[in-house]
Amino acid sequence: MKLPHRRQFLHLAAGAAALPAVSRMATAQSYPSRPITMIVPFAAGGATDVAARIISEHMSRALGQQIVIENVAGAGGTTGSTRAMRANPDGYTIEMGQMGTHATAVALYPNLAYKPDIDFAPIGLVSWVPSMIVARKDFPPRDLKEFVPYVKANAQKLNVAHSGVGSIAFTCSLLVNSIIGVKPTMVPFNGGSPAMNALVSGQVDYMCDGGLNLSLPYVLSGAIKAYAIGAEQRSPVLPNVPTSKEAGLPEFQVSGWLALFCPKGTPKPILDKLAEALDKALDDDNSRNRFLDLGFEIPDKASRGQQPLAALVKSEIARWTPIIKATN
Repeated sequence: MKLPHRRQFLHLAAGAAALPAVSRMATAQSYPSRPITMIVPFAAGGATDVAARIISEHMSRALGQQIVIENVAGAGGTTGSTRAMRANPDGYTIEMGQMGTHATAVALYPNLAYKPDIDFAPIGLVSWVPSMIVARKDFPPRDLKEFVPYVKANAQKLNVAHSGVGSIAFTCSLLVNSIIGVKPTMVPFNGGSPAMNALVSGQVDYMCDGGLNLSLPYVLSGAIKAYAIGAEQRSPVLPNVPTSKEAGLPEFQVSGWLALFCPKGTPKPILDKLAEALDKALDDDNSRNRFLDLGFEIPDKASRGQQPLAALVKSEIARWTPIIKATN
């Protein structure tokens, strides 16, 4: 090849190689140019769904495009998470994941279709959600001290509701039962809301609410009983409900978390735009008040963003895997 022709060839080859990067940059600069779908891997009405609807409202304004919620329930949230993982990594499909779908599911589902710490690009932490032990209103124990021996004596006859294997509610119930040393019948539902409806109607005996928003109105109205909250401090929206330490079950310390994810391979500039919109939504007074009124906790600045969420997912997988395996 003659020298001028060789130079021309190399120049064209270099230009061709740069085209994908230039295309990605152009796409990121114009993003978003159409509505965004946010997959919620549980039925409407649960903590994950409620948080998604609160946060998407302000993010839509910040991004200049509507965020459409799509509920894809099933298999403890792993069905919707699998769909989100397989979506085009262009920023137009994001997911409201949580502790169940992106941490405990690793130990609970041997054939899980995705690896939470590898197959997703983190956007940021949305909220912490303290868990609470609740029961049907006519459940005999009056407090947690009576609850433990009663459940031990009657475990074979009791039914425990949860929102699918791998959900926060399932993991928390598993932990409660493991601490007490019982194996009651676990009854799965497609989301927290259907599980709570079953508890309110007396179809099941007790459950671990993975998000206070579900049980809050029913506890306040007396439709269900609340025994303890798995947090260091009492919730300001339920000041009369003791912490697990106060109630006599200090081992029960569980605060689930909710976070936004994109499929792996989503361009960094798009992730940055989404993370910035999320940060603005968490600082918005209206959004914050709505979260706080439901008992959700808002992460501080140091806990927000892509890198803190990536670290959280890895640490939570490492934390929960041995706990779950130990319960067999």
